[in-house]
Amino acid sequence: MTSIPEAPGAKGPPRPELLDLSAVELRDRLATGAIRAVEIARALAARIAAREPEIGAWAHFDAEHAMRQAQMLDRLRGTGRAVGPLHAIPVGIKDIFDTADMPTANGTPLDAGRRPERDALAVAFLRGAGALVAGKTETTELAFLHPARTSNPHDTGRTPGGSSAGSAAAVAAGMVPLAMGTQTGGSVLRPASYVGVVGYKPSFGLIPLRGALVQSPSLDTVGTFARDVAGAALLADVLAGHDPDGDRPPMAAPRLLDAARSAPPVPPTFALVRPPWWELASFEMRAGLEELAAALGEQCFEAFLPDSFADAPAHREVVNMAEMAKYLYPYDRRGFDALSDTLRSALDRGKQVTARDYLAARDWMGIYRAGLETIFARCDAILMPAAPGVAPDSLKSTGDGIFNALASFTGSPAISLPLLQADGPSGPLPMGVQVMGRLGDDARLLRTAAWLERWTSEGEA
Repeated sequence: MTSIPEAPGAKGPPRPELLDLSAVELRDRLATGAIRAVEIARALAARIAAREPEIGAWAHFDAEHAMRQAQMLDRLRGTGRAVGPLHAIPVGIKDIFDTADMPTANGTPLDAGRRPERDALAVAFLRGAGALVAGKTETTELAFLHPARTSNPHDTGRTPGGSSAGSAAAVAAGMVPLAMGTQTGGSVLRPASYVGVVGYKPSFGLIPLRGALVQSPSLDTVGTFARDVAGAALLADVLAGHDPDGDRPPMAAPRLLDAARSAPPVPPTFALVRPPWWELASFEMRAGLEELAAALGEQCFEAFLPDSFADAPAHREVVNMAEMAKYLYPYDRRGFDALSDTLRSALDRGKQVTARDYLAARDWMGIYRAGLETIFARCDAILMPAAPGVAPDSLKSTGDGIFNALASFTGSPAISLPLLQADGPSGPLPMGVQVMGRLGDDARLLRTAAWLERWTSEGEA
């Protein structure tokens, strides 16, 4: 671990317990001057030194670089000028986002030591908001299914999920209060469920992807990890913004944190949905969701999906495989033999997808959105499993993302809340409840999710 230079206000033993505060609490204490950025940098290095050997969440971390950022942030505050909404809050960055001051390896030895010339747009937004860019978190190979080296903080023999493995595990292990990830299939919701944190996948396109690895542009979505809904919203507020080189028109700031902290005008209504693959969920997951629905009483009703929804995971996979074969072709061409068997097989499958099948699968996106709309007309949010159950007891797989297929394929916003548990050999293991909202209505989803978070912790809304 790199040594940490001393700085004014940074002497004395580190206080890693500062990182046990939620992101919003940490922000507020920093704003009063009760904590300085250099203290956060020392806490960050101490916590990572303590937890990283068993978790393996970081592809790159440099304690001296973190301290230099902190010193700069403290100098900025000392000038009396305005500071950003994430001032000095450490954020982990999934190692598929370009960073000009850190390597970006995309989870593959083919990019080992790669140094981008500029930051990804979302990373630039972070810096502009005053975040302390903590480092690069481990990802699966080219953000697909071949596992990263990361372990689950609740049981190091279990997977933390993928592909945002390091980001989810770093938050769960208390190394950082916030982290960025991406989801193409289930790479935010599933890891959040397995490690017991909040994982938020916004509506498709809310956060720009310029400067990040492209796997499937019809599906790739930037997401956030935090300990609570407010933290996930705080980070997403900063990351949401206009890409002048993109194809989406400018839009008003979403004000997601304000929405998450506001009270609904009336108690929200939920729909418990048992998708066609419901039986793939564990007994504990199904029983936990049914118990939650029963406790909500008249605020929750059961809704059913048409039989055609059974093909949604397959349609999502067709689009993913076909686009991956195109956008990862440079890796295929220059280093096919260096890729895992898992990725080589997926690329081969993608090459076999016909234009007819690809375009037909894309047509189903609109059909599934229309089907979900009939449910959203009657409720604020849908409840489903965020994963089949607890994290699988293996590091050779990232688990099954089938319960995330609908949110990924339709572009709908969804969030995993760590509301359920199941017994494990060494103690309880977390399970996430997926709360899904209407496409484009992220503020309402986060307000509803925060209400449910409070209701389950306090017994009342």
